[in-house]
Amino acid sequence: MSALYDPGLQPERTELAWRRTSLALAVGSLVAMRMLPATLGGVGWVVPGLVGLVCAGALWQTARHRTARVNDVLLERAAGRVLPGGALLGAVAAFTALIGVFGLVVVILVALR
Repeated sequence: MSALYDPGLQPERTELAWRRTSLALAVGSLVAMRMLPATLGGVGWVVPGLVGLVCAGALWQTARHRTARVNDVLLERAAGRVLPGGALLGAVAAFTALIGVFGLVVVILVALR
């Protein structure tokens, strides 16, 4: 009888995709810290950048743990455990929406000047 799950390269590709997502978030946060001082002035630009960097680190760690958990469950090393839900995907979607709203507010503030 063959195994239901062949680890192959799929888990590695998935982990690399999460790593690229967290790296993109970190780079976007650094770009925001570089570009927003001219728009927002003061220290109002630091908060979005730092929040983004913290979220990128948390995303990277959470995705690594999620990948390990999925592999353990699918390889039947963790009997009785279930696959993780979509909480991580929901958190990334919510954070992306928050970044979009923040960007819209910045554009409106610049247009009103």
